[in-house]
Amino acid sequence: MAEAAAALDRATAEGLAGIESRRVPVACTVDRRITRSKKALRDALIVLMEERGFDGITVNDLCVRADLNRGTFYNHYQDKEDLLETFEDEIMEELDRFQAKMKDLSLKEILYFQVKKKPLPFLVELFDYLREEGRFLHAVLGPGGDVGFGPRLRDSVCGNLIQSILHERYRNDPAPFVNYYIAFFASAYLGVIMQWIETGMRESSEEMALIAMRLLFIKPGESIKL
Repeated sequence: MAEAAAALDRATAEGLAGIESRRVPVACTVDRRITRSKKALRDALIVLMEERGFDGITVNDLCVRADLNRGTFYNHYQDKEDLLETFEDEIMEELDRFQAKMKDLSLKEILYFQVKKKPLPFLVELFDYLREEGRFLHAVLGPGGDVGFGPRLRDSVCGNLIQSILHERYRNDPAPFVNYYIAFFASAYLGVIMQWIETGMRESSEEMALIAMRLLFIKPGESIKL
């Protein structure tokens, strides 16, 4: 009897251990729930900005569209402005990883790819990321989005890209003309990105990388062909 009881105890212990090993940690469950909630709110924000514009959206609208209660919303965000800013900051943080690659670029390297008519790998990767975030960027850069986000994108990506290919003697040159040169091309490149997004991103990332480089080196009066 004693041996049978001991065997039963061992079997019970092993069974409980198996259950414990299969049990999902509470923290993981909570993390997944938070991730789902944020994704639902992000999707709702995108759709509503396209439909009504950001100024026409309320927190209640977002919660209804995301199928979440207001308490869940306020657990993570102070208001709709905080929600939008959070998602914009996430985009900018992701774009920051391209900054080091920009700094490593040299005019010699760029000219090599231009002469070979090959897409610059860095630009292909950049357009790949912009495509991934295409729905959000289309909404936030559109007429119903945030007018302040375009300049952030211009300064972070476009401006730094132009600075990275300047000759060293101009990179830290405070001359007004150099600043106008950077501002001119940075705004132009933002326009290229916006045109691509607004027209449905039909061109591949490789094609856009080629277009971006061609536009940088095209001369006045030259044939406008890729």
